[in-house]
Amino acid sequence: MIRLLLLVAAVLAGGAGYLLHRHAGDRQAAWAEVRSALPPRLAEHLPLALAAPAAPKAPAVPPRPVVGTVAAGSTDLPITRTAVGWIEPIATVVVRPRIDGVITEQMARDGQPVQAGDVLYRLDDRELRAQIARNEAALARDQATQTRTQNDVRRVTELLSRSAASQAQFDIATAEAKVASANVAASQATLEADRVRLDYTTIRAPISGRLGTVRVTTGNLVKGNESTGTGLVTITQMKPLRATFSLPERELDLLRAALARKEPATVRVSASGTDTVLASGRLSFVDSSVDQASGTVTAWALFPNEDERLWPGQYVRVEVDLGRRPNTVTVPQVAVQPGQDGSFVWVVRPDGIAERRSVEVLSASAGSAALTRGIAAGERVVVEGQVRVRHGQPVTERPQSSAPEAQAAGPQVRRTLIE
Repeated sequence: MIRLLLLVAAVLAGGAGYLLHRHAGDRQAAWAEVRSALPPRLAEHLPLALAAPAAPKAPAVPPRPVVGTVAAGSTDLPITRTAVGWIEPIATVVVRPRIDGVITEQMARDGQPVQAGDVLYRLDDRELRAQIARNEAALARDQATQTRTQNDVRRVTELLSRSAASQAQFDIATAEAKVASANVAASQATLEADRVRLDYTTIRAPISGRLGTVRVTTGNLVKGNESTGTGLVTITQMKPLRATFSLPERELDLLRAALARKEPATVRVSASGTDTVLASGRLSFVDSSVDQASGTVTAWALFPNEDERLWPGQYVRVEVDLGRRPNTVTVPQVAVQPGQDGSFVWVVRPDGIAERRSVEVLSASAGSAALTRGIAAGERVVVEGQVRVRHGQPVTERPQSSAPEAQAAGPQVRRTLIE
């Protein structure tokens, strides 16, 4: 049965093709011939003519996508370089005793802030005070001897003028007077040395700063003039502090120019992993040579650190302003899109056509990107609805009220050097 139906269908299809070919593709003429060849009772149930084919529908015009736009701006962009650095003290002193002795009094405490001249320790000074008393007595004795010899010289001089004394007597009296004067000077020097040693029994802070861990306490016997060991305590100067950082050698000219200005370049530091600025200071030093191993040059920045927000040994992110780049085009960071061929921006031309522009990003900071090419100041860039835009497609603009609002739509990014 199926084969019969297929055979009938094939015959009908072949006949229809033959008729269309015979009437040069005229469907109505072919249908009229078929209808006339059928019995009248069957033909009257068929339509007189075939329905005309439906006209093709015109393609629907897609609606224009609505995009938010902002005009590209222009500004004198600061030339900022970033680096990782660390905070260092300008001075660190290990306090050591100058003489041997036993600590009788300890004023130093762990982490205590001190000023230059503050007393930290006192040593047993009884022996030195006894030596000073003995030397004072010896000085008084030598001074009395000096007075006696000087009187002898005066008397011998009078007798010699009356020929009542010999020249030998005069020479002896003069020599004894000189010896007495020398003894007085020696006694005075010995006394002064003992007084200096007595002053060494009071150990004072040589600089202002903050104490570290107190390593020696009351009752310990300390040995003077030892250059090794940990000492009694370490004092670290806290005001001012410096940040040490390195930049590539290609930045050397900018660094030298920034240091040579009447007011050196501003340097900011923030804690690692945050954008909060801890302190602002000035560039103070550029190393005299480039490290050949790393190809970097070392620089210092000085910070007053009056609020002590910086701490020695702390790792920080350093930002140094090395100048300004005039008339730099800026756009909201959200307008810059990543692509296979690099970053690009959608631009709406004056005729309302969207255009894809390749750009080169110089830096990005606080939701704004600085560009070196691709966009001119005043051109309108798309900041909202980029996913609906195609190159050469008409779009409907919805201007943003201001650039900051468009910037707020994108993520706040850290300043990043691209060039």
